Amino acid sequence: MSSNTLSAVLEKQIRHLCLTDFPCGDGSWRKTKDSPDAAETEETDSLLDLLSCPHSPWRHDVSWSPQAPALRKLAVLSPDGLHTDFIYNYFTTLHIVDKGVSVIDKGLLRFSKLKELVLSANKISEIPSENLPSTLKILELRANLLSALTSLTRPPPPHLQYLSLSSNSLGHHEDISNLTGRHWPQLVCLDLSDCEFQDQKALLSALSTLTCLKTLVLEGNPFTLAPSYPGLTVDSLPQLSCLDTSWISPEERRCFQGLAKMSDLIVDHASATVSVRRMKGIPDPSMSADENAPEFPVVTYNYFIAYEFLSHHIPVNLEADSESKFDTAHVTNDGSSDADQQSKNCEIEASKQDNGVLIVNTQETCHAAAHVSRHSTSKVTWSEFMDFSDTQKYIVSDLGGLKKFLNQGLYLRIEEEKVQKISLQSNLVLLKTSLKTKRRNLSQSWSRTPPSEEALALSTFPCKAWSKEIIRSTSSVTLVPCAQRLKWKLRLHLKRIWERRSKRTRRQRTRNQNAEEAVVQGRRILHLQKAKERRTARWMCTQTTLCLPNWNQ
Repeated sequence: MSSNTLSAVLEKQIRHLCLTDFPCGDGSWRKTKDSPDAAETEETDSLLDLLSCPHSPWRHDVSWSPQAPALRKLAVLSPDGLHTDFIYNYFTTLHIVDKGVSVIDKGLLRFSKLKELVLSANKISEIPSENLPSTLKILELRANLLSALTSLTRPPPPHLQYLSLSSNSLGHHEDISNLTGRHWPQLVCLDLSDCEFQDQKALLSALSTLTCLKTLVLEGNPFTLAPSYPGLTVDSLPQLSCLDTSWISPEERRCFQGLAKMSDLIVDHASATVSVRRMKGIPDPSMSADENAPEFPVVTYNYFIAYEFLSHHIPVNLEADSESKFDTAHVTNDGSSDADQQSKNCEIEASKQDNGVLIVNTQETCHAAAHVSRHSTSKVTWSEFMDFSDTQKYIVSDLGGLKKFLNQGLYLRIEEEKVQKISLQSNLVLLKTSLKTKRRNLSQSWSRTPPSEEALALSTFPCKAWSKEIIRSTSSVTLVPCAQRLKWKLRLHLKRIWERRSKRTRRQRTRNQNAEEAVVQGRRILHLQKAKERRTARWMCTQTTLCLPNWNQ
């Protein structure tokens, strides 16, 4: 027999009672009238004390059944009368909680007088009704793996009065059809909390056939998020006395009278309000500021609260002075993309009620996909008590998705924004300084050929960086066009510098050419002059020779 069956777990619990071992059972430790007095024997009262004493090593856990301690006591008083059939028939209540039971086998039928069976927090996925004793009146199956009730109703225990199916994956139309008076004629209390029932009208129509039903627990189902849930339930089940652990007063029943007849006018929408008020305990940012920091840029800190919530649209802002930002994520509640959702034949119509609350109406043949929207409160500066004063109201028609979202939890984050404010005067000083540096660098690196467009773009990179820094850091809008003008003026000025540099280069090249030509011309003229002087000197010498007298005569 497998260890995860119910009968195996019950047999293990019975063995732990030690009904045949000391101090129970009929052994040599028992003192009788015929037995001689010995140190090894004990009185009956002493044996009973060993069973109930808190510090006794023979005291066992008997919380799984109220009959277990009485059975151990009976094993001390009259151990001869204990046999297997007597032990199984002695139990009327069994609480097997979180024992890993996954199968309810026929071994449970040996407990022929069982009236109460609690199998919470196990791994049971199917309940065969033929393996349940017919004497059962209370059956609790909370937090199991049930996904259908078909096997439990073929046929169910005829005398069952209490049934708990909470925290299971139940909610299909077949499950609703198995919760009628035809299957449970004597059912008085029904617990369907934390299941997946979404069709409230169909469920109430089936539960109305339970003529003996007095107590009903439905909290935790998706349709309970709708504001019409309590009134519609009370008016649809007139025999009900208690709903979700609250007694129904005659005033409440009279207040909700006739609401079931107007069920066509009821829209299943849930409304949730998220309110953020005051907050304290944020460290002062000025305490960690550097004393040697420069005067510019000026650093300021802003704080705001951000969170995500499920909605079909921009939520209704209940505070006129609060500012909100929304970044709708392109992921739906069921994990599908926007393209998949658009492929569904669903027509969503938005309409406004008289109170100004926006509601999204969807057709009954499809389910509108809810998106996760990010909301941020207005930004406030640091103070010991920061008052955000933000209230948002969300209205969602996907009740199943809203339940899953709320089960995951709502997380609020406080975010810090660091803002660097640079004055216009300091920007001009920085731009002039960079302009001088860039001009000096350009005069050293630029060649005689004109620079390309890429070089011109790179030459204006500091201005681009500063303009982006100004746009990102400052909270004033007037500095943005000023930065753009400064950027284009700097680019134009750099272009003019290159043009002047080119003109000076051309003039210098012309002057150098003219100087070289003048030197060559001067050298040529000088050469001609010297040649002329040499010719003149030879002619003068010839003339002088011809004119000399002849002294020899």
